[in-house]
Amino acid sequence: MIPKKSVNVDSAEELICTSRFGTFFGVPQQVFNRVWQALSRPDSGSVAYVSMEIGADPDIFHPVQDFLREQAYTKSENPALLRLLKKYLNGPRKVPNYSGGLGVLAGDTLKSFADLHMPVFAVSLLYREGYFSQLVDSRVGQIDQATQWSPEATPTLFQLEDPEQPGQPLELTVPFFNEYDHPTLAKAHVWMKMEISEEMDYFVPEFLLDYSIPSSPPWVREAGLRLYSAKSDIMKANQRRMLGSGVLPLAERLGLTIGTIHLNEQHGVAVTLHLILRQLEKKLGTDCHNCMSDQDILAAAEEAAKRIVYTIHTPVKAGHDRFARSLYTGISHATCHRILDLLANDADSPHEYNFTAFAMRVNRAVNSVSRLHRDVTRKQFPEFAQKIRAVTNGVHHLTWISSARAAVFDSTDELFGWRDDPGIFVQAEIGNDPVFLGKLQQAWAEDNRTLVNYVNRMLSEHRSRMEETWIDPPNYLSHLRQGETSQLSPGTFTIGFARRFSTYKRADLIFEDIPALADILLKNNWKVNFLFAGKAHPQDEPGKSVLKLILDNQEELYTRSKGLARLLFIPGYDMRIARMMVAGVHTWLNSPKRPLEASGTSGMKAAMNGVPNLSVMDGWWVEGYHEGQTGWKFGYEGPLTADSLSEAPETLLYAEDSRSFYALLPKVLEMFYDRPDEYLQLAVSNLKLNVPIFNTHRMAAEYVRKYNLRLDPETAARIEGFARLYKSDSCD
Repeated sequence: MIPKKSVNVDSAEELICTSRFGTFFGVPQQVFNRVWQALSRPDSGSVAYVSMEIGADPDIFHPVQDFLREQAYTKSENPALLRLLKKYLNGPRKVPNYSGGLGVLAGDTLKSFADLHMPVFAVSLLYREGYFSQLVDSRVGQIDQATQWSPEATPTLFQLEDPEQPGQPLELTVPFFNEYDHPTLAKAHVWMKMEISEEMDYFVPEFLLDYSIPSSPPWVREAGLRLYSAKSDIMKANQRRMLGSGVLPLAERLGLTIGTIHLNEQHGVAVTLHLILRQLEKKLGTDCHNCMSDQDILAAAEEAAKRIVYTIHTPVKAGHDRFARSLYTGISHATCHRILDLLANDADSPHEYNFTAFAMRVNRAVNSVSRLHRDVTRKQFPEFAQKIRAVTNGVHHLTWISSARAAVFDSTDELFGWRDDPGIFVQAEIGNDPVFLGKLQQAWAEDNRTLVNYVNRMLSEHRSRMEETWIDPPNYLSHLRQGETSQLSPGTFTIGFARRFSTYKRADLIFEDIPALADILLKNNWKVNFLFAGKAHPQDEPGKSVLKLILDNQEELYTRSKGLARLLFIPGYDMRIARMMVAGVHTWLNSPKRPLEASGTSGMKAAMNGVPNLSVMDGWWVEGYHEGQTGWKFGYEGPLTADSLSEAPETLLYAEDSRSFYALLPKVLEMFYDRPDEYLQLAVSNLKLNVPIFNTHRMAAEYVRKYNLRLDPETAARIEGFARLYKSDSCD
């Protein structure tokens, strides 16, 4: 049973709150006022968290909806309230403003900021066509379609109103410049998504800039339509500018103060340009571009750096924005060119600006997202090695722990308070409690049935639609006659793999030698389900080819194993499917080329449910492996060399790492099928060892040390308690 909220309201009407920017719903007025005042005080030093994508779909974490149902607040005589109730209880549950792990991490981070009552607001863009919707055809592979969604109908999302024109959208003006240094005024409407805490006693406002409005120039409208639109380099560059250039005007229009700007990746680094320009104008006057020296620019950058915290998320070259100097000459002010010439220069590519290098140079703190990633980043950016630290990623435990598992934890006295404090699991004596173990095993079986039933329904729907659409179903089992041989069975060992399809992630690694894989299963009559999901970027043709290989391997694997192995692809991967998968599988597979996976949060989500990982020693798993107590490792573990960072096909170690996997797999299957009690202890070890570490409460507490926030004593003490759970940057 979900514990009751601490919010004290006697009716749903008390969750309506107002400000000069409109009417909102989800927290009492006094909570709304307290948060807004905290963000608006001149001395607040609040944090602006800037991210190109934020994933926080309200269909998998929904404290307000839970509260309304728990209290049976479903009807009202007040028409305005009734509309809000219908929206929260029955409205669409997707906000497709994310592509994958980076965005979902941002959403999880904001939820923990809210749970911890931290003075933070977020800034991102609103994409009218989302990222893209994925169709998968067995012959063609991935097919990309624009996403259709309705921000107006989505719970937790509200369009801000103009205080001077009630009922009219708030319109933000963001100036850009062309090659003649003439200003072009971009316009954006502002949406606020409320990331409301579990207890509904706090929220973090997430402001989404909607540039796709009639009053903006056509090139701005087009760039704002779809996340990571890459029709041209200019469109890509403009989208980054639209994010970073909007931060300061937004804060000023809303009356919010900023002590620290946290760049979640370098996409919004244009805000740093504006900080430097303001510092130059403050020192030299509005005519600074005619009299500034290089030393003036560097001094201004040093001042701007005091306000910037930067998180770098990837060692992969494609993840770092580089733009031709000639391109930027045509879309920005001459003063910007001078700043970029000094601060965004790229020694390896003199004709380009490197925005990762720019973000790396201008900040007061920079962090990687795991210890191994820290070491790799120091090698990539030796000039900044001394200031690069690790803050290992986490996930929001309340979002990713399944309802069945959560019910077990709620009913276990040893775990009292786990919702507020995931560190509770450290000291809990649950490994020898037969009642707890029995309930955990039942919850795992229930989650596995839920996942298997979803897949079987999907297969059935694909069969029924086969004659009605030009899409050829993406799974071999869809083409078999309905029956036991064409379905999955609960309780069969299930391996899950779900993430972005990119060549370095090697989704097809374990199918490198299908005859060898089939022989392992045939020798012992072991049944295995392989469930895969994920998207390739629309412009990533090599990534799409890896996805197509998964589809192409299905029939051969099924046939060679005589039906023991069933490989399926689940299209349309999103947060709801992810939550179902990380709880419903029996192990989580991660097979990137080491050390190109900087973190890998999907494996953490599995660990939150006790699910062991089966992974290459990369990213977070180097810290989460615990000498085999929480899962298994395979693949190359040697020193980091120049070839280690290469994505060239001949360097991806398919033969070596797949052989390592085949050597390990029998040990995993033997334990699952022959020693289930021992397998269950791996789940308990994950709960005790990994839940307290790899959660965003702990991660947020580590960020607080970089933010220089002034917190009330109670909040500061609570956050310090989470910081003591783990020190990411420890060399121990």
